[in-house]
Amino acid sequence: MTEPINVTPRAHSDSSHRLLNVMCHASVLLGVGILLPLIVYLVTKDDHNDVKAHAAEAFNFHLSYCLWALICIPLTFILIGGPLIFIIGIAAVVLAIIGIVKAADDELYRYPITLRLLGS
Repeated sequence: MTEPINVTPRAHSDSSHRLLNVMCHASVLLGVGILLPLIVYLVTKDDHNDVKAHAAEAFNFHLSYCLWALICIPLTFILIGGPLIFIIGIAAVVLAIIGIVKAADDELYRYPITLRLLGS
């Protein structure tokens, strides 16, 4: 006799938590950048671990890519800073969209080349 297969559905967060997760990743596209993930992190850091993790990851991503762009400013004098800033901007938009899609599916997206300054 075979054992029954235990299929446990993945626990989904409720819609308000999912919306906060998506908004944290979309903040760069909404024009609020670092502020929204930081506020969400500070408000929910004691209550919801998944929201806190998404907010921390989005904050670290936005801060890191701002720092990378600032580092490129002196490089504009040797004519490579401009193209690098453009590439960083395009990468930030594309990676934010990937983060939005993953957050909508209740998955935490770990951004590449990101300094982990704010812990989740």
